[in-house]
Amino acid sequence: MKKHITACAFAITTALFGATGASADGIPGMRGHDHTGITVPDMKQALDFFVGVVGCEKAMSFGPISDDKGTLMTDLVGVDARAKIDQVTLVRCGYGSNIEIFQYEAPDQRDLKARNSDIGAFHIALYVDDVGVAKKYLDSKGVATRMGPVPMNDGPIAGQTILYFQAPWGLQLEAISYPKGMAYEKDSKVILWSPKDPAK
Repeated sequence: MKKHITACAFAITTALFGATGASADGIPGMRGHDHTGITVPDMKQALDFFVGVVGCEKAMSFGPISDDKGTLMTDLVGVDARAKIDQVTLVRCGYGSNIEIFQYEAPDQRDLKARNSDIGAFHIALYVDDVGVAKKYLDSKGVATRMGPVPMNDGPIAGQTILYFQAPWGLQLEAISYPKGMAYEKDSKVILWSPKDPAK
């Protein structure tokens, strides 16, 4: 009986972690990056920027979402129980994944305006055909841009060109291009997914 239990335990362990006892490789069934969610101070301003300036397309909107008496908001998304999502809008940006835009009201809401060096900060990178052309366009629209275009000529990222810019409310974005690929691709077993036009 003891040998049978030991054999069963070994079989279960092997099935869960593999013969080497290594940890699981990832979330079962994970297929890819569906969307990035961001919270903005004003939905109209955000859509004017993402649709009117960046060129994303609005797919859908829904809301409001709240729970006046219960703990739905805390249980669902980890915010104050009295927080209210006024609206959620999803936009599709070219061949890339989606951006989910939230406008909230919350008793403890903060305006973070994080810098790139702050823990928890993030930026959204958008692939463009030509970073120089993108910069001229953004400048013409009055969008705050940083140094660039900056070509990368050394190391694994050689082949890409970048430019950071900011939305009116402070969100950091990046225009990036690598039409001939990047140097790391020659030796890496994993090639990063790219939103480049699949026909190119």
